[in-house]
Amino acid sequence: MEKSKRDVDEAAMQSSSGRKNGGWITFPFIIATMAGLSLASGGWNSNLIVFLINEFNMKSIKAAKVYNVVNGCTTLFPILGGIIADSYLGCFSVIWISSLISALGILFLLLTAAIDVLRPAACDDGSSLCTSPSKHQYAVLYVAMGLASLGVAGTRFTIAPMGANQFDNPKHQAIFFDWYIFAFYTSFAISTTAIVYVEDNISWSWGFGISLAFNILGLAMFLIGKRFYRHVKEQGGSPFVNLARCIVAAIRKWRVPLSEQTQSYYHDPSDTTTITTSPVPTKFFKFLNNAAFITEGDTKSDGSIRNPWRLCTVQQVEDLKSLIKLFPLWASGLLISTQLVMQSSLLILQALKMDRHMGPHFEIPAGSMLVFIMLFTCIMIAIIDRLLYPFLAKYTHFSITPLQRIGIGHALTIVSMAVSALVESRRLRLVRSHHLQGQNGAIVSMSVFWLVPQLALNGIGEGFHFPGHMGFYYQEFPASLKSTSTAMVALFIGIAYYIGNGLIDLVQRLSGWLPDNINDGRMDNVFWLCCVLGSANFIYYLVFSSLYKYKNMDNKPNDVPSK
Repeated sequence: MEKSKRDVDEAAMQSSSGRKNGGWITFPFIIATMAGLSLASGGWNSNLIVFLINEFNMKSIKAAKVYNVVNGCTTLFPILGGIIADSYLGCFSVIWISSLISALGILFLLLTAAIDVLRPAACDDGSSLCTSPSKHQYAVLYVAMGLASLGVAGTRFTIAPMGANQFDNPKHQAIFFDWYIFAFYTSFAISTTAIVYVEDNISWSWGFGISLAFNILGLAMFLIGKRFYRHVKEQGGSPFVNLARCIVAAIRKWRVPLSEQTQSYYHDPSDTTTITTSPVPTKFFKFLNNAAFITEGDTKSDGSIRNPWRLCTVQQVEDLKSLIKLFPLWASGLLISTQLVMQSSLLILQALKMDRHMGPHFEIPAGSMLVFIMLFTCIMIAIIDRLLYPFLAKYTHFSITPLQRIGIGHALTIVSMAVSALVESRRLRLVRSHHLQGQNGAIVSMSVFWLVPQLALNGIGEGFHFPGHMGFYYQEFPASLKSTSTAMVALFIGIAYYIGNGLIDLVQRLSGWLPDNINDGRMDNVFWLCCVLGSANFIYYLVFSSLYKYKNMDNKPNDVPSK
Protein backbone atom coordinates (compact mmCIF):
# COMPACT_ATOMS: atom_id res chain seq x y z
CA MET A 1 0.00 0.00 0.00
CA GLU A 2 2.79 2.43 0.95
CA LYS A 3 4.74 1.46 -2.17
CA SER A 4 1.71 2.11 -4.34
CA LYS A 5 1.16 5.52 -2.76
CA ARG A 6 4.85 6.35 -3.19
CA ASP A 7 4.68 5.42 -6.88
CA VAL A 8 1.67 7.67 -7.36
CA ASP A 9 3.41 10.57 -5.60
CA GLU A 10 6.56 10.09 -7.70
CA ALA A 11 4.49 9.99 -10.88
CA ALA A 12 2.71 13.18 -9.87
CA MET A 13 6.03 14.90 -9.15
CA GLN A 14 7.42 13.83 -12.52
CA SER A 15 4.28 15.09 -14.26
CA SER A 16 4.51 18.42 -12.43
CA SER A 17 8.18 18.67 -13.30
CA GLY A 18 7.39 17.97 -16.92
CA ARG A 19 4.79 20.73 -16.96
CA LYS A 20 7.20 23.11 -15.29
CA ASN A 21 10.11 22.46 -17.66
CA GLY A 22 8.02 21.85 -20.79
CA GLY A 23 7.89 25.57 -21.56
CA TRP A 24 11.65 25.80 -21.82
CA ILE A 25 11.77 22.75 -24.10
CA THR A 26 9.38 24.41 -26.55
CA PHE A 27 10.96 27.86 -26.09
CA PRO A 28 13.62 27.57 -28.86
CA PHE A 29 11.12 26.22 -31.38
CA ILE A 30 8.65 29.06 -30.84
CA ILE A 31 11.31 31.79 -30.75
CA ALA A 32 12.92 30.36 -33.92
CA THR A 33 9.49 30.38 -35.56
CA MET A 34 8.97 34.02 -34.61
CA ALA A 35 12.44 34.96 -35.87
CA GLY A 36 12.00 33.22 -39.22
CA LEU A 37 8.55 34.67 -39.91
CA SER A 38 9.66 38.17 -38.81
CA LEU A 39 12.68 38.03 -41.12
CA ALA A 40 10.32 37.04 -43.92
CA SER A 41 7.72 39.75 -43.28
CA GLY A 42 10.32 42.46 -42.79
CA GLY A 43 12.02 41.46 -46.03
CA TRP A 44 8.99 42.11 -48.22
CA ASN A 45 7.21 44.79 -46.16
CA SER A 46 10.02 47.20 -45.23
CA ASN A 47 10.92 48.10 -48.82
CA LEU A 48 7.43 47.82 -50.29
CA ILE A 49 7.07 51.51 -51.20
CA VAL A 50 10.31 51.43 -53.20
CA PHE A 51 9.18 48.22 -54.94
CA LEU A 52 5.84 49.75 -55.94
CA ILE A 53 7.46 52.95 -57.24
CA ASN A 54 10.37 51.35 -59.10
CA GLU A 55 8.78 48.14 -60.38
CA PHE A 56 5.10 49.06 -60.76
CA ASN A 57 5.56 52.74 -61.71
CA MET A 58 3.26 53.94 -58.92
CA LYS A 59 3.26 57.57 -57.87
CA SER A 60 4.85 58.08 -54.46
CA ILE A 61 1.61 59.16 -52.74
CA LYS A 62 -0.32 56.19 -54.10
CA ALA A 63 2.48 53.84 -53.10
CA ALA A 64 2.46 55.31 -49.59
CA LYS A 65 -1.31 54.80 -49.36
CA VAL A 66 -1.00 51.17 -50.46
CA TYR A 67 1.76 50.71 -47.89
CA ASN A 68 -0.45 52.18 -45.15
CA VAL A 69 -3.30 49.85 -46.11
CA VAL A 70 -0.95 46.86 -45.92
CA ASN A 71 0.31 47.91 -42.48
CA GLY A 72 -3.24 48.54 -41.34
CA CYS A 73 -4.15 44.98 -42.32
CA THR A 74 -1.17 43.45 -40.51
CA THR A 75 -1.98 45.33 -37.30
CA LEU A 76 -5.79 45.20 -37.27
CA PHE A 77 -6.39 41.67 -38.58
CA PRO A 78 -4.52 39.87 -35.75
CA ILE A 79 -7.68 40.32 -33.69
CA LEU A 80 -9.45 38.06 -36.22
CA GLY A 81 -6.69 35.48 -35.88
CA GLY A 82 -7.11 35.55 -32.12
CA ILE A 83 -10.88 35.17 -32.38
CA ILE A 84 -10.56 32.18 -34.73
CA ALA A 85 -7.94 30.60 -32.45
CA ASP A 86 -10.08 31.09 -29.34
CA SER A 87 -13.35 30.07 -30.96
CA TYR A 88 -12.60 27.24 -33.35
CA LEU A 89 -9.11 26.13 -34.41
CA GLY A 90 -6.72 26.87 -31.55
CA CYS A 91 -3.37 28.69 -31.82
CA PHE A 92 -1.44 25.82 -33.41
CA SER A 93 -3.71 25.47 -36.45
CA VAL A 94 -4.05 29.22 -36.97
CA ILE A 95 -0.25 29.65 -36.95
CA TRP A 96 0.65 26.91 -39.42
CA ILE A 97 -2.21 27.77 -41.79
CA SER A 98 -1.32 31.49 -41.67
CA SER A 99 2.35 30.65 -42.26
CA LEU A 100 1.39 28.79 -45.43
CA ILE A 101 -0.75 31.72 -46.55
CA SER A 102 2.10 34.20 -46.00
CA ALA A 103 4.51 31.91 -47.89
CA LEU A 104 2.08 31.79 -50.81
CA GLY A 105 1.81 35.59 -50.79
CA ILE A 106 5.61 36.04 -50.81
CA LEU A 107 5.82 33.48 -53.62
CA PHE A 108 3.45 35.61 -55.71
CA LEU A 109 5.57 38.71 -54.94
CA LEU A 110 8.63 36.76 -56.06
CA LEU A 111 6.88 35.88 -59.32
CA THR A 112 5.97 39.53 -59.96
CA ALA A 113 9.63 40.45 -59.54
CA ALA A 114 11.00 37.56 -61.62
CA ILE A 115 8.50 37.37 -64.52
CA ASP A 116 8.40 40.43 -66.77
CA VAL A 117 4.80 40.01 -67.95
CA LEU A 118 3.57 40.34 -64.33
CA ARG A 119 4.74 43.96 -64.06
CA PRO A 120 4.70 46.99 -66.36
CA ALA A 121 7.62 48.01 -68.56
CA ALA A 122 10.30 49.95 -66.73
CA CYS A 123 10.41 53.72 -67.15
CA ASP A 124 13.28 55.14 -69.16
CA ASP A 125 15.59 57.39 -67.21
CA GLY A 126 14.31 60.93 -67.29
CA SER A 127 11.03 59.97 -68.94
CA SER A 128 7.78 61.22 -67.48
CA LEU A 129 5.71 58.78 -69.56
CA CYS A 130 5.57 55.57 -67.59
CA THR A 131 3.34 52.62 -68.39
CA SER A 132 0.74 51.93 -65.72
CA PRO A 133 0.17 48.33 -64.61
CA SER A 134 -2.61 46.43 -66.36
CA LYS A 135 -5.64 45.09 -64.48
CA HIS A 136 -4.14 41.61 -64.49
CA GLN A 137 -0.82 42.90 -63.13
CA TYR A 138 -2.64 44.82 -60.40
CA ALA A 139 -4.68 41.72 -59.60
CA VAL A 140 -1.60 39.53 -59.11
CA LEU A 141 0.12 42.25 -57.05
CA TYR A 142 -2.85 42.85 -54.75
CA VAL A 143 -3.47 39.14 -54.29
CA ALA A 144 0.20 38.74 -53.35
CA MET A 145 0.14 41.57 -50.83
CA GLY A 146 -3.23 40.47 -49.47
CA LEU A 147 -2.10 36.90 -48.85
CA ALA A 148 1.22 38.01 -47.35
CA SER A 149 -0.54 40.53 -45.06
CA LEU A 150 -3.17 38.01 -43.99
CA GLY A 151 -0.46 35.49 -43.16
CA VAL A 152 1.48 37.98 -41.05
CA ALA A 153 -1.70 38.99 -39.22
CA GLY A 154 -2.49 35.37 -38.40
CA THR A 155 0.94 34.53 -37.01
CA ARG A 156 2.63 37.50 -35.39
CA PHE A 157 0.35 37.94 -32.37
CA THR A 158 -0.94 34.36 -32.24
CA ILE A 159 2.54 32.96 -31.64
CA ALA A 160 2.68 35.00 -28.41
CA PRO A 161 -0.19 33.23 -26.56
CA MET A 162 0.92 29.91 -28.05
CA GLY A 163 4.31 30.35 -26.41
CA ALA A 164 2.91 31.65 -23.12
CA ASN A 165 0.60 28.63 -22.95
CA GLN A 166 3.66 26.45 -22.48
CA PHE A 167 4.30 27.96 -19.02
CA ASP A 168 2.31 27.77 -15.79
CA ASN A 169 4.16 30.48 -13.85
CA PRO A 170 3.14 34.09 -14.74
CA LYS A 171 6.74 35.20 -14.14
CA HIS A 172 8.00 32.73 -16.72
CA GLN A 173 5.27 33.88 -19.10
CA ALA A 174 6.49 37.47 -18.68
CA ILE A 175 10.05 36.36 -19.49
CA PHE A 176 8.78 34.59 -22.59
CA PHE A 177 7.07 37.81 -23.78
CA ASP A 178 10.38 39.66 -23.30
CA TRP A 179 12.23 37.27 -25.58
CA TYR A 180 9.33 37.11 -28.02
CA ILE A 181 9.63 40.89 -28.53
CA PHE A 182 13.44 40.57 -28.62
CA ALA A 183 13.23 37.99 -31.44
CA PHE A 184 10.64 40.07 -33.28
CA TYR A 185 12.63 43.32 -33.16
CA THR A 186 16.02 41.75 -33.81
CA SER A 187 14.74 39.85 -36.82
CA PHE A 188 12.92 42.87 -38.19
CA ALA A 189 16.04 45.02 -37.79
CA ILE A 190 18.12 42.46 -39.70
CA SER A 191 15.59 42.19 -42.49
CA THR A 192 15.21 45.97 -42.86
CA THR A 193 18.97 46.27 -43.36
CA ALA A 194 20.36 43.06 -44.87
CA ILE A 195 17.43 41.88 -47.02
CA VAL A 196 16.59 45.44 -48.09
CA TYR A 197 20.24 45.84 -49.15
CA VAL A 198 19.90 42.73 -51.32
CA GLU A 199 16.71 44.12 -52.90
CA ASP A 200 18.27 47.51 -53.62
CA ASN A 201 21.68 46.34 -54.84
CA ILE A 202 21.28 42.80 -56.21
CA SER A 203 17.69 42.09 -57.26
CA TRP A 204 14.13 42.02 -55.98
CA SER A 205 13.91 38.35 -56.89
CA TRP A 206 16.78 37.49 -54.57
CA GLY A 207 15.30 39.62 -51.77
CA PHE A 208 11.86 38.05 -52.00
CA GLY A 209 13.43 34.62 -52.42
CA ILE A 210 15.36 35.03 -49.16
CA SER A 211 12.15 36.18 -47.44
CA LEU A 212 10.32 33.10 -48.74
CA ALA A 213 13.13 30.83 -47.50
CA PHE A 214 12.94 32.33 -44.00
CA ASN A 215 9.15 31.91 -44.00
CA ILE A 216 9.46 28.22 -44.87
CA LEU A 217 12.23 27.78 -42.29
CA GLY A 218 10.07 29.38 -39.58
CA LEU A 219 7.15 27.13 -40.45
CA ALA A 220 9.40 24.06 -40.42
CA MET A 221 10.76 24.91 -36.96
CA PHE A 222 7.22 25.37 -35.68
CA LEU A 223 6.06 21.98 -36.98
CA ILE A 224 9.18 20.20 -35.69
CA GLY A 225 8.30 21.28 -32.16
CA LYS A 226 4.71 20.02 -32.38
CA ARG A 227 5.34 16.93 -30.26
CA PHE A 228 6.45 19.11 -27.34
CA TYR A 229 3.65 21.71 -27.38
CA ARG A 230 0.82 21.99 -24.88
CA HIS A 231 -2.69 23.33 -25.43
CA VAL A 232 -2.88 22.72 -29.17
CA LYS A 233 -6.40 21.26 -29.17
CA GLU A 234 -9.33 22.85 -30.93
CA GLN A 235 -11.47 25.02 -28.68
CA GLY A 236 -14.97 24.00 -29.80
CA GLY A 237 -17.43 26.88 -29.62
CA SER A 238 -17.02 30.64 -29.51
CA PRO A 239 -16.41 32.44 -26.19
CA PHE A 240 -17.60 35.63 -27.88
CA VAL A 241 -21.04 34.13 -28.33
CA ASN A 242 -21.08 33.45 -24.59
CA LEU A 243 -20.30 37.11 -23.91
CA ALA A 244 -23.15 38.18 -26.17
CA ARG A 245 -25.46 35.74 -24.39
CA CYS A 246 -24.61 37.38 -21.06
CA ILE A 247 -25.68 40.79 -22.32
CA VAL A 248 -28.89 39.48 -23.89
CA ALA A 249 -29.80 37.40 -20.80
CA ALA A 250 -29.15 40.37 -18.47
CA ILE A 251 -31.38 42.63 -20.58
CA ARG A 252 -34.16 40.04 -20.72
CA LYS A 253 -34.22 39.77 -16.90
CA TRP A 254 -33.34 43.33 -15.96
CA ARG A 255 -36.45 43.75 -13.79
CA VAL A 256 -35.94 40.55 -11.81
CA PRO A 257 -35.00 41.26 -8.14
CA LEU A 258 -31.65 39.65 -7.34
CA SER A 259 -30.71 37.52 -4.35
CA GLU A 260 -27.47 37.09 -2.38
CA GLN A 261 -27.96 33.34 -2.03
CA THR A 262 -25.42 31.12 -3.79
CA GLN A 263 -28.06 28.66 -4.98
CA SER A 264 -29.87 31.46 -6.81
CA TYR A 265 -27.09 31.70 -9.39
CA TYR A 266 -26.14 29.13 -11.99
CA HIS A 267 -22.66 27.57 -11.91
CA ASP A 268 -21.15 25.23 -14.45
CA PRO A 269 -21.37 21.82 -12.71
CA SER A 270 -17.94 20.86 -14.12
CA ASP A 271 -16.28 24.04 -12.79
CA THR A 272 -15.76 23.48 -9.07
CA THR A 273 -13.26 26.34 -8.71
CA THR A 274 -15.81 29.02 -9.58
CA ILE A 275 -18.25 27.72 -6.96
CA THR A 276 -15.47 28.00 -4.37
CA THR A 277 -13.95 31.34 -5.41
CA SER A 278 -17.05 33.19 -6.68
CA PRO A 279 -20.19 31.61 -5.22
CA VAL A 280 -22.08 34.86 -5.93
CA PRO A 281 -21.29 37.27 -8.81
CA THR A 282 -19.34 40.36 -7.83
CA LYS A 283 -21.18 43.66 -7.37
CA PHE A 284 -19.23 45.40 -10.17
CA PHE A 285 -21.70 46.09 -13.02
CA LYS A 286 -24.36 44.38 -10.91
CA PHE A 287 -26.84 44.63 -13.75
CA LEU A 288 -25.01 41.77 -15.54
CA ASN A 289 -25.66 39.45 -12.59
CA ASN A 290 -29.18 39.03 -13.94
CA ALA A 291 -27.71 36.81 -16.66
CA ALA A 292 -26.68 34.15 -14.11
CA PHE A 293 -29.75 34.51 -11.86
CA ILE A 294 -31.99 31.43 -12.02
CA THR A 295 -35.68 32.05 -12.63
CA GLU A 296 -38.51 29.63 -13.21
CA GLY A 297 -38.10 27.63 -16.41
CA ASP A 298 -34.40 28.51 -16.90
CA THR A 299 -33.16 24.97 -16.22
CA LYS A 300 -34.17 21.50 -17.34
CA SER A 301 -35.04 18.64 -14.99
CA ASP A 302 -31.41 17.43 -15.07
CA GLY A 303 -30.16 20.87 -13.99
CA SER A 304 -28.73 21.93 -17.38
CA ILE A 305 -29.50 25.27 -19.05
CA ARG A 306 -32.69 25.28 -21.12
CA ASN A 307 -31.97 28.46 -23.11
CA PRO A 308 -28.37 29.82 -23.11
CA TRP A 309 -29.66 33.21 -24.27
CA ARG A 310 -31.66 33.54 -21.05
CA LEU A 311 -29.35 31.95 -18.46
CA CYS A 312 -25.54 31.99 -18.28
CA THR A 313 -23.00 30.73 -15.79
CA VAL A 314 -21.43 32.89 -13.10
CA GLN A 315 -18.05 32.37 -14.80
CA GLN A 316 -19.34 33.74 -18.10
CA VAL A 317 -20.68 36.82 -16.34
CA GLU A 318 -17.39 37.38 -14.52
CA ASP A 319 -15.45 36.97 -17.80
CA LEU A 320 -17.51 39.76 -19.35
CA LYS A 321 -16.95 41.98 -16.31
CA SER A 322 -13.19 41.41 -16.48
CA LEU A 323 -13.14 42.71 -20.07
CA ILE A 324 -15.12 45.80 -19.02
CA LYS A 325 -12.59 46.47 -16.25
CA LEU A 326 -9.70 46.17 -18.71
CA PHE A 327 -11.11 48.54 -21.30
CA PRO A 328 -9.99 51.86 -19.68
CA LEU A 329 -6.42 50.56 -19.41
CA TRP A 330 -6.51 49.26 -22.97
CA ALA A 331 -7.70 52.66 -24.20
CA SER A 332 -4.58 54.30 -22.72
CA GLY A 333 -2.54 52.27 -25.19
CA LEU A 334 -4.10 54.18 -28.08
CA LEU A 335 -2.37 57.46 -27.27
CA ILE A 336 0.99 56.00 -26.29
CA SER A 337 1.04 54.19 -29.63
CA THR A 338 -0.08 57.36 -31.43
CA GLN A 339 2.91 59.21 -30.00
CA LEU A 340 5.24 56.51 -31.30
CA VAL A 341 3.57 56.48 -34.72
CA MET A 342 3.88 60.28 -34.97
CA GLN A 343 7.52 60.22 -33.95
CA SER A 344 8.38 57.40 -36.38
CA SER A 345 6.70 59.05 -39.37
CA LEU A 346 8.05 62.55 -38.69
CA LEU A 347 11.50 61.11 -38.00
CA ILE A 348 11.90 60.25 -41.70
CA LEU A 349 11.12 63.86 -42.66
CA GLN A 350 13.67 65.13 -40.15
CA ALA A 351 16.36 62.74 -41.34
CA LEU A 352 15.87 63.75 -44.98
CA LYS A 353 16.69 67.37 -44.05
CA MET A 354 19.82 66.53 -42.00
CA ASP A 355 23.37 65.46 -42.80
CA ARG A 356 23.23 61.67 -43.15
CA HIS A 357 26.81 61.10 -44.24
CA MET A 358 28.95 58.66 -42.32
CA GLY A 359 32.36 59.11 -43.88
CA PRO A 360 32.99 60.57 -47.35
CA HIS A 361 31.25 57.85 -49.39
CA PHE A 362 28.37 56.40 -47.32
CA GLU A 363 25.02 58.06 -46.66
CA ILE A 364 22.61 56.50 -44.16
CA PRO A 365 19.15 55.85 -45.64
CA ALA A 366 16.59 57.96 -43.80
CA GLY A 367 14.36 54.95 -43.15
CA SER A 368 17.22 53.02 -41.55
CA MET A 369 17.20 55.38 -38.56
CA LEU A 370 14.24 53.36 -37.21
CA VAL A 371 16.68 50.51 -36.59
CA PHE A 372 17.94 52.44 -33.55
CA ILE A 373 14.52 52.03 -31.90
CA MET A 374 14.65 48.27 -32.41
CA LEU A 375 18.27 48.12 -31.25
CA PHE A 376 17.60 49.90 -27.94
CA THR A 377 14.39 47.94 -27.38
CA CYS A 378 16.34 44.68 -27.66
CA ILE A 379 19.12 45.96 -25.40
CA MET A 380 16.60 47.05 -22.75
CA ILE A 381 14.76 43.72 -22.87
CA ALA A 382 18.05 41.86 -22.36
CA ILE A 383 18.94 44.14 -19.42
CA ILE A 384 15.51 43.66 -17.80
CA ASP A 385 15.60 39.88 -18.14
CA ARG A 386 19.28 39.19 -17.47
CA LEU A 387 20.13 41.93 -14.94
CA LEU A 388 17.11 43.70 -13.45
CA TYR A 389 14.92 40.68 -12.67
CA PRO A 390 17.77 38.58 -11.19
CA PHE A 391 18.92 41.56 -9.08
CA LEU A 392 15.43 42.15 -7.69
CA ALA A 393 14.95 38.44 -7.02
CA LYS A 394 18.26 38.11 -5.18
CA TYR A 395 18.51 41.33 -3.18
CA THR A 396 14.96 42.60 -2.71
CA HIS A 397 11.40 41.47 -2.12
CA PHE A 398 10.16 43.97 -4.70
CA SER A 399 8.42 42.66 -7.81
CA ILE A 400 7.75 44.84 -10.86
CA THR A 401 4.11 44.34 -11.78
CA PRO A 402 2.97 44.50 -15.42
CA LEU A 403 1.14 47.78 -14.82
CA GLN A 404 4.24 49.34 -13.26
CA ARG A 405 6.27 48.22 -16.25
CA ILE A 406 3.75 49.78 -18.65
CA GLY A 407 3.79 53.00 -16.57
CA ILE A 408 7.59 53.26 -16.89
CA GLY A 409 7.15 52.92 -20.64
CA HIS A 410 4.58 55.74 -20.63
CA ALA A 411 6.96 58.07 -18.79
CA LEU A 412 9.93 57.30 -21.07
CA THR A 413 7.80 57.87 -24.17
CA ILE A 414 6.84 61.34 -22.91
CA VAL A 415 10.51 62.16 -22.27
CA SER A 416 11.34 60.91 -25.76
CA MET A 417 8.78 63.30 -27.29
CA ALA A 418 10.24 66.19 -25.28
CA VAL A 419 13.75 65.38 -26.52
CA SER A 420 12.37 65.20 -30.08
CA ALA A 421 10.97 68.71 -29.65
CA LEU A 422 14.29 70.07 -28.33
CA VAL A 423 16.31 68.50 -31.15
CA GLU A 424 13.89 69.84 -33.77
CA SER A 425 14.07 73.31 -32.17
CA ARG A 426 17.85 73.26 -32.59
CA ARG A 427 17.53 72.11 -36.21
CA LEU A 428 15.09 74.92 -36.99
CA ARG A 429 17.43 77.49 -35.38
CA LEU A 430 20.16 76.34 -37.78
CA VAL A 431 17.69 76.63 -40.67
CA ARG A 432 16.97 80.24 -39.77
CA SER A 433 20.58 81.14 -39.08
CA HIS A 434 21.64 79.82 -42.51
CA HIS A 435 18.57 81.34 -44.27
CA LEU A 436 17.40 78.00 -45.65
CA GLN A 437 13.67 78.74 -45.48
CA GLY A 438 11.86 78.24 -48.77
CA GLN A 439 14.56 75.99 -50.23
CA ASN A 440 12.97 72.57 -50.80
CA GLY A 441 16.20 70.61 -51.15
CA ALA A 442 18.12 72.40 -48.41
CA ILE A 443 20.03 70.16 -45.99
CA VAL A 444 20.88 71.48 -42.53
CA SER A 445 24.50 71.08 -41.46
CA MET A 446 23.45 69.04 -38.44
CA SER A 447 24.30 65.35 -38.11
CA VAL A 448 21.42 62.90 -38.27
CA PHE A 449 22.89 61.24 -35.17
CA TRP A 450 21.33 64.05 -33.13
CA LEU A 451 18.15 61.98 -33.51
CA VAL A 452 19.64 58.95 -31.73
CA PRO A 453 18.87 60.09 -28.12
CA GLN A 454 15.13 60.40 -28.80
CA LEU A 455 15.17 57.04 -30.62
CA ALA A 456 17.06 55.47 -27.73
CA LEU A 457 14.46 56.70 -25.22
CA ASN A 458 11.72 55.48 -27.56
CA GLY A 459 13.30 52.04 -27.76
CA ILE A 460 13.95 51.78 -24.02
CA GLY A 461 10.34 52.77 -23.37
CA GLU A 462 9.10 50.10 -25.78
CA GLY A 463 11.30 47.58 -23.97
CA PHE A 464 9.19 48.28 -20.89
CA HIS A 465 5.65 48.82 -22.17
CA PHE A 466 5.40 46.54 -25.22
CA PRO A 467 6.15 43.26 -23.40
CA GLY A 468 4.35 44.69 -20.37
CA HIS A 469 1.15 45.17 -22.35
CA MET A 470 1.30 41.69 -23.82
CA GLY A 471 2.02 40.03 -20.48
CA PHE A 472 -0.68 42.02 -18.70
CA TYR A 473 -3.49 41.24 -21.13
CA TYR A 474 -2.50 37.60 -21.39
CA GLN A 475 -2.49 37.35 -17.61
CA GLU A 476 -5.78 39.16 -17.01
CA PHE A 477 -7.94 38.07 -19.94
CA PRO A 478 -10.41 35.23 -19.34
CA ALA A 479 -8.95 31.78 -19.95
CA SER A 480 -11.23 31.29 -22.96
CA LEU A 481 -9.82 34.42 -24.66
CA LYS A 482 -6.06 33.99 -24.25
CA SER A 483 -5.33 34.05 -27.99
CA THR A 484 -7.30 37.27 -28.40
CA SER A 485 -5.52 38.91 -25.46
CA THR A 486 -2.18 39.61 -27.18
CA ALA A 487 -3.95 40.62 -30.42
CA MET A 488 -5.51 43.50 -28.44
CA VAL A 489 -2.03 45.09 -28.44
CA ALA A 490 -1.91 44.87 -32.24
CA LEU A 491 -5.40 46.38 -32.35
CA PHE A 492 -4.49 49.60 -30.55
CA ILE A 493 -1.29 49.89 -32.60
CA GLY A 494 -3.34 49.58 -35.79
CA ILE A 495 -5.88 52.15 -34.61
CA ALA A 496 -2.99 54.45 -33.62
CA TYR A 497 -1.85 54.60 -37.28
CA TYR A 498 -5.19 56.12 -38.21
CA ILE A 499 -5.29 58.42 -35.16
CA GLY A 500 -1.78 59.61 -36.07
CA ASN A 501 -2.81 60.36 -39.65
CA GLY A 502 -5.89 62.18 -38.37
CA LEU A 503 -3.79 64.24 -35.96
CA ILE A 504 -1.38 65.21 -38.74
CA ASP A 505 -4.29 66.28 -40.98
CA LEU A 506 -5.80 68.29 -38.11
CA VAL A 507 -2.50 70.07 -37.41
CA GLN A 508 -2.08 70.89 -41.11
CA ARG A 509 -5.58 72.36 -41.35
CA LEU A 510 -5.42 74.42 -38.16
CA SER A 511 -1.79 75.63 -38.21
CA GLY A 512 1.30 76.08 -40.34
CA TRP A 513 3.39 73.71 -38.26
CA LEU A 514 3.60 70.95 -40.88
CA PRO A 515 4.07 72.34 -44.40
CA ASP A 516 5.44 70.16 -47.21
CA ASN A 517 8.86 71.69 -46.56
CA ILE A 518 9.42 71.17 -42.83
CA ASN A 519 12.17 73.83 -42.85
CA ASP A 520 9.37 76.37 -43.16
CA GLY A 521 7.28 74.91 -40.33
CA ARG A 522 7.35 74.30 -36.58
CA MET A 523 7.54 70.54 -36.19
CA ASP A 524 8.92 71.10 -32.68
CA ASN A 525 5.46 72.34 -31.68
CA VAL A 526 3.94 69.11 -32.99
CA PHE A 527 6.25 67.15 -30.70
CA TRP A 528 5.33 69.39 -27.77
CA LEU A 529 1.65 68.78 -28.57
CA CYS A 530 2.31 65.03 -28.47
CA CYS A 531 4.13 65.52 -25.17
CA VAL A 532 1.11 67.31 -23.66
CA LEU A 533 -1.31 64.66 -24.95
CA GLY A 534 1.00 61.92 -23.66
CA SER A 535 1.19 63.57 -20.22
CA ALA A 536 -2.61 63.77 -20.00
CA ASN A 537 -2.83 60.14 -21.10
CA PHE A 538 -0.24 59.17 -18.46
CA ILE A 539 -2.31 60.81 -15.70
CA TYR A 540 -5.38 58.97 -17.00
CA TYR A 541 -3.39 55.73 -16.95
CA LEU A 542 -2.16 56.30 -13.39
CA VAL A 543 -5.70 56.83 -12.15
CA PHE A 544 -7.14 53.66 -13.68
CA SER A 545 -4.09 51.49 -13.00
CA SER A 546 -4.21 52.48 -9.31
CA LEU A 547 -7.87 51.40 -9.17
CA TYR A 548 -7.30 48.10 -10.96
CA LYS A 549 -7.13 44.89 -8.94
CA TYR A 550 -5.27 41.99 -10.50
CA LYS A 551 -7.27 38.87 -11.15
CA ASN A 552 -4.42 36.39 -11.71
CA MET A 553 -1.46 38.11 -10.05
CA ASP A 554 1.36 35.98 -8.69
CA ASN A 555 2.45 37.99 -5.67
CA LYS A 556 5.79 36.26 -5.25
CA PRO A 557 8.94 38.28 -5.89
CA ASN A 558 10.65 38.08 -9.25
CA ASP A 559 11.98 34.61 -9.81
CA VAL A 560 14.40 33.52 -12.48
CA PRO A 561 13.89 30.13 -14.07
CA SER A 562 16.67 27.63 -14.03
CA LYS A 563 17.54 26.54 -17.49
